Amino acid sequence: MTTSYAFGATGPKAALAPFNYEVRDLREFDVQLEVLYCGVCHSDLHQARDEWRNTIYPVVPGHEIVGRVTAIGSQATKFKIGDIVGVGCMVDSCRSCPSCKEGLEQYCEGETGFVPTYNGTDKQTGAITYGGYSSQMVVDEAYVLSVPKNLDLAGVAPLLCAGITTYSPLRTWNAGPGKKVGIVGLGGLGHMGVKLAAAMGAHVVLFTTSPSKIEDGKRLGANEVVISKNADEMNAHANSFDLIVNTVAAQHDLNPFLNLLRRDGTMVLVGAPEHDHPSPQVFNLIFKRRRLAGSLIGGIAETQEMLDFCGEHGITSDIELIPAQQINEAYERMLKSDVKYRFVIDSASLKQ
Repeated sequence: MTTSYAFGATGPKAALAPFNYEVRDLREFDVQLEVLYCGVCHSDLHQARDEWRNTIYPVVPGHEIVGRVTAIGSQATKFKIGDIVGVGCMVDSCRSCPSCKEGLEQYCEGETGFVPTYNGTDKQTGAITYGGYSSQMVVDEAYVLSVPKNLDLAGVAPLLCAGITTYSPLRTWNAGPGKKVGIVGLGGLGHMGVKLAAAMGAHVVLFTTSPSKIEDGKRLGANEVVISKNADEMNAHANSFDLIVNTVAAQHDLNPFLNLLRRDGTMVLVGAPEHDHPSPQVFNLIFKRRRLAGSLIGGIAETQEMLDFCGEHGITSDIELIPAQQINEAYERMLKSDVKYRFVIDSASLKQ
């Protein structure tokens, strides 16, 4: 076995601290990787603090992982030693349900659903899965992704969650030329949504509550930026959007955004709040045949498609690189939206 140097939490009020564990021995289809970088997702904070009431302690967060393959199982053929790879939000699924067979493993209908990269249960051993705030990981090759060689690796890490979380609804609802697409919120998810929608050729409108983000929104690719607290600015866009991707992870009123959808338009929720949003007005939906939908990350094939798309278009996340020892400070800053736009852990710091 190999020791993985990590940072984890032992309880909902405990600060993240050094936590070492032994990674599992290689199974025949496994790859072992040295973690190079791991993005810091808002979900990590929710899980570390048990805000979703399902955390298994000790918890080692992290599901935006870029690493280098250091060993492969006896039957593994997808990668070779030295390859740069990615691991996202899941490391297994039932592989036999309709969703898994369609390449939509994130919607696995097996008894326990997909196995999360952390805070999940290994299907073979029952051991708790530990995530990317680690120096070493072992993952089945079927859930490992190829990273384009032309991209900055630290900037790639958040693509494994923030990137695919916004890419999947943009692709599913056909964002592209001739479509007007709104992105609500300019954080880790939102800034990726703006970049990706712009690269797909859509007319992109960013919604933010912060006038200070107007310039940055346009730099990232938004054609227009609307201050969502300004009723006149909002009303000017009534009945005009084909698609709105709402990335906000805090409880809020959805109706002002539903009003902006054209007939048959869709608003997709991808932010995961601690408490549910208030129910929207039913007539708001009925009279324009509007749709309110949700979307969860993406399947393995679609995540690889997203990485390839980002490689073709030179897209990475805007990041602030930190040592693992600053993770608790990063969580507090993340709560204040004091990051542009994703913290990424330099995993070399875990051994210090």
